Amino acid sequence: MNLLARREHSRLELAQKLRRRFGEGGLLDEVLDALAMEGLQSDARFAESFLRQRVERGYGPLRVRQEMRERGLDEGAINQAERTLSPDWDALAEQVYQRKYASSPVGDNREKARRARFLQSRGFHHQSFRHLLDA
Repeated sequence: MNLLARREHSRLELAQKLRRRFGEGGLLDEVLDALAMEGLQSDARFAESFLRQRVERGYGPLRVRQEMRERGLDEGAINQAERTLSPDWDALAEQVYQRKYASSPVGDNREKARRARFLQSRGFHHQSFRHLLDA
């Protein structure tokens, strides 16, 4: 219960942490099912919370989706969280770009490539930021 009191966890994360603490036990799946039935653990709630947190930190859709998959979320939960929150990825890419490069002009192709790599490492599609590099 202490794990769930601090923050939301996906079912996979919670299972991994419980295995580390208590070892392999036959009751683990039953405990996780009971937590889900009581509404104490929800992958949908975790997906929304995680997506909101990553958007606030300035990460793009590719990176966020990959991190969600690594935490054991299925495509249905990921898509539902995106539909619920509906982040504007293009506006976020522009915001992240402006925060980092607000006052400096693009310059040569080498600088343009460096900025593109930065935004790609943040998980943004090339289409989301191409216009920023041409300005």
